[in-house]
Amino acid sequence: MHHLFMVTLKTEQSKRKQAFFWINAMAPLTSVILGSILVYMTHAEKHGVQVIGHLKKGLNPPSVSELGFGSPYLMTAIKAGATIGIISLAEGVAVGRSFAMYKNYHIDGNKEMIAFGMMNLVGSLTSCYLTTGPFSRTAVNFNAGCKTAASNIVMATAVMMTLLFLTPLFHYTPLVVLASIIIAAMLGLIDYGGIIHLWTIDKFDFFVSISAFLGVVFGSVEIGLIIAVTISMLRLLLTLSRPRTYALGNIPNSITYRSIEQYPAAANVPGMLILRIDAPIYFANTSYLRERISRWIYEEEDRLKSAGETSLHYVILDMSAVSSIDASGIHMLEEVRKNVDRRGLQLALANPGSEVMKKLDKSKMIEKIGEEWMYLTVAEAVGACNFMLHSCKSTSAALTNPAAVEPNTYDYV
Repeated sequence: MHHLFMVTLKTEQSKRKQAFFWINAMAPLTSVILGSILVYMTHAEKHGVQVIGHLKKGLNPPSVSELGFGSPYLMTAIKAGATIGIISLAEGVAVGRSFAMYKNYHIDGNKEMIAFGMMNLVGSLTSCYLTTGPFSRTAVNFNAGCKTAASNIVMATAVMMTLLFLTPLFHYTPLVVLASIIIAAMLGLIDYGGIIHLWTIDKFDFFVSISAFLGVVFGSVEIGLIIAVTISMLRLLLTLSRPRTYALGNIPNSITYRSIEQYPAAANVPGMLILRIDAPIYFANTSYLRERISRWIYEEEDRLKSAGETSLHYVILDMSAVSSIDASGIHMLEEVRKNVDRRGLQLALANPGSEVMKKLDKSKMIEKIGEEWMYLTVAEAVGACNFMLHSCKSTSAALTNPAAVEPNTYDYV
């Protein structure tokens, strides 16, 4: 606890006063030296204090000659190596991005993969362990004030000199000192303000963050990473399988159409139901969209009947947010078209994207709906439907009362 308190105290002092950055950098080394001297003088290793013990001097020997491809365990080694490589890469990239977000800089995932691959290829020829970006050592390096990759050169040189000449000096280094250095570095990475910010904005993001944190604390970085990725994937699938659909209305004195729920001033267009789909259409959400659109139509017809307003004639789907559609989505549109036809209504599509248009054209869906019912914007679709609606009313009135439109003899005078 004494070592942890000292390292943490020095870290906080260096954060408050940048001129004392060297204190933060020297605190871990000072703790190691003082701890080793204390154990040596008191013989604490004989009283239950765990120390590093004997360390073999020298660098790792070359292992090129030990590579063998005729071993009966080759396939087992390949399977285990592939699994370990994927997990190590995921851990390294995740750690890199965590520190990148913390210090507001960008990392390239492809370059990270190349770097890890080259390090492991070279390391496998010199008896090295698997190389990755461990969270604990990265945190210690960051906490010491390192800012560039040049720190890795200095660190590698220091490790090499230590392995060649200084390993006997670490015989009495207590493990609790090393643990306190790692714990102090970890505590400095906990962003309490960020956690509170997540709770304020999005409770689900807060839950993902806490779950990943608990997975790392009580398990490992890999477990925390798997938990975070799994929960995020489940949320993504849930969001895509239940996309948001809402009715649009006209903003007064404009040709702009917005959500009636979000903009109370937006008014329903008489005789039309304008729906916006806010996600790609694919097999996971087709059933939900089909039922949701049918419910919208049923509720709109029931509302118009109860209010005694103009009956529904057109259903316009705003597809500007639909970036892609698969075969199941096209089949869903076909079923919606048939359902609309059975109700005596007309379906129109507004602003489908280029990819969506290509698939609709290949599937002959445009021909089934009618090219004349495909529009660039919702405003154009509403204008065309209004024109058709008033034309039909005028024609119906003329057929009902021919005298109303019969030309008068005096009109030609």
